[in-house]
Amino acid sequence: MFDISKRLLYYKRREIQKAIINAAKNREVGIKYEKGFGKRPDILVYEKEIIDSVKKGAISFHISEERWINPLNLSSEMRVQELNDLRKGWDLVLDIDCPNWAYAKLTAYLFVKALRLHGIVSIGCKFSGNKGFHIGVPFEAFPKEVNNLHIKEWFPDGPRRIAIYLVGYISKNLIETNDSEIIFDKKYKTTLEKISEATGIKQHKFDPLSIIEIDTLLISSRHMYRSPFSLHEKSGLTSLPIDPDKIMEFEKKQADPKNIKDIIPFLDVSKVKENEALQLVISAFDYDKEDIEYKRLYDKEAQKSKKKNYELPEQAITEEYFPESIKKGLLGLKDGKKRFLFILINFLRSSGWSDKNIEERVIEWNKKNPEPLKENYLTGQLRYMKQNKEVVPPPNYSTGYYRDLGIAESENITRMYKNPVAYARRLYEQNNEQNKKKSRKLTDEQKEMRKKFREKLRKVKKEKEEQSNK
Repeated sequence: MFDISKRLLYYKRREIQKAIINAAKNREVGIKYEKGFGKRPDILVYEKEIIDSVKKGAISFHISEERWINPLNLSSEMRVQELNDLRKGWDLVLDIDCPNWAYAKLTAYLFVKALRLHGIVSIGCKFSGNKGFHIGVPFEAFPKEVNNLHIKEWFPDGPRRIAIYLVGYISKNLIETNDSEIIFDKKYKTTLEKISEATGIKQHKFDPLSIIEIDTLLISSRHMYRSPFSLHEKSGLTSLPIDPDKIMEFEKKQADPKNIKDIIPFLDVSKVKENEALQLVISAFDYDKEDIEYKRLYDKEAQKSKKKNYELPEQAITEEYFPESIKKGLLGLKDGKKRFLFILINFLRSSGWSDKNIEERVIEWNKKNPEPLKENYLTGQLRYMKQNKEVVPPPNYSTGYYRDLGIAESENITRMYKNPVAYARRLYEQNNEQNKKKSRKLTDEQKEMRKKFREKLRKVKKEKEEQSNK
């Protein structure tokens, strides 16, 4: 971490302050200090607030993808409809991260190319400040409605759908493979051996998803990204907006705070053409995702829990011990059914349910949805579950999934338990303990009864002996 004198020297520049304030307009702000993030929700209105925050230990500034009527009215207890009412809109921000710098640039280049091919002009691009890039499209570029629903209400599902579609589009249209080479956009070539070496994943057949890494698939409401012109706390470099057509020429040294001269916006609304993202939205919402969404979510969670040896309960946890979040979801959902399906499958599996019982319960749940998921989508997710033997717990309460779906637990529960499985197991174990105690209590009573009966027998026997002696 770089010292405060360097931070002050950089953030005291008026043009930097102005650029961050402009980027933060109508957005929730997260300020990262030396000991962690500050209070949320927060906003930035005046340039002086930047330098005042730095004097208090601020290192970096983060802003929401969503634009809000009043960000200070946000609360973690808000339901989906309340968030929709407060949201003004959202920008598409594709968060591309890759440990290999050459492939990070190549991936960002391919996404820009794909957006251009869909007729989008107002593309923004910025170096994240460390390993990757943010590719953006302003909210104003999107159509006002999709499937009779205002576009502002399509968060986070809208960006997710677009990201999934673009991954498939790039894999199919901008990457060619043959026996010896992998060709990207007919300009850049490499080999399977080099890709395996760079990614650390040994590949016998090229998997485009090993190159195309995009965190947008896992976003939830109130998700943030690093503000343009904010410093990065690890690298000390600037999160610098750049010309999207010059990604392949960009080098990290250009983001050294001492080298920052040109101030260009990340998302330039003045360049937007009305409905320029219409083709992209239509293609993304019609896209046959097959198993991609579930696979990416599953693999991401599997990676997080890879180092943990998850032990299944000795007996499957029955529904009476399910937490309220799962019980509410099982009643049927109008929105977010695919996300809940992902949660449900992993919850049931982690609770000791067999694949057959999971399949039956999932099909039963789907019938309760006002608009059930398509059978082929459901079958695809269940098939993927059976193919993967590794047990992955559902997302933690802290991810925001449950809040976005309107099935969040009380704050009391989320403070005590990490995720629904931990809560369900505790309820189940507590009940077992009570049953054992009850069982032991009955045994003690029986012993007491036997003792009294023996005493009575002895008394009767003694009386008989006394009568007999007389």
